[in-house]
Amino acid sequence: MLAKFSISYTVFPDHNKRLDTHYTDDPVEAEMFISQLLKTGARIFDIKHNGADLESIAYDRMIRIASERLAGRLIGASLKIDYAEVRHRFGLAV
Repeated sequence: MLAKFSISYTVFPDHNKRLDTHYTDDPVEAEMFISQLLKTGARIFDIKHNGADLESIAYDRMIRIASERLAGRLIGASLKIDYAEVRHRFGLAV
């Protein structure tokens, strides 16, 4: 059985050409994994859902949500504020 989401990426895009793929059935885990890829500067090649490429709107939405979560966590850690205050002050999810 295929996992619902597959994310193809490479960790060090300037030095590594090997393509890895992360599989998950959980959309929240997929967003969290994408936020970790964004944090490390990995190159994301594609995101598939049930074996088919995501439409550009859904793809962009997943990237946006992952980047907002990452930004919220970084702001919370830097300012030493909890997730409720990050959400209230900056409108970001954590």
